[in-house]
Amino acid sequence: EVQLVESGGGLVQAGGSLRLSCTYSGSSFDNYAIGWFRQAPGKEREGVSCINNSDGTTHYADSVKGRFTISEDNAKNTVYLQMNSLKPEDTAVYYCAWSATDCTNYKHWGQGTQVAVSS
Repeated sequence: EVQLVESGGGLVQAGGSLRLSCTYSGSSFDNYAIGWFRQAPGKEREGVSCINNSDGTTHYADSVKGRFTISEDNAKNTVYLQMNSLKPEDTAVYYCAWSATDCTNYKHWGQGTQVAVSS
C-alpha cells in the first residue's frame, strides 16, 4: 500500500514562503499522479495542485496560480509544493494524495501538515 508523509508546514507572515514535501513509499510507481489539497477550518477540502508523473503535466487552482509551484524529485520519491507570496487565506491543513491514474481518483492520503499565514 502506498504511504504518504507530508512535511514543511509552519507559521509564516503574509508575503512569505514555505515549501511542503510529500514523500511516498510502498508500491511500484508507474503512471501515477500526486495532488496537493487543503482544508481550512469550517471549509470543504479543495484541490490546490497536481502533477502527473506519466507526462509531467501540472495543474493549479486559480487561487494559487502564479504563487505555488509543484515539482517532483523521482530519485527521492518526493513531490514538493513551493508556496510563495502567501496570504492569510492560504491558512489550512495541506494534504498530499496519490492516484494510480491521473489527477483524479485519489486512493491514498497523507496525514496532513498545518500551514498558518499571519497578516
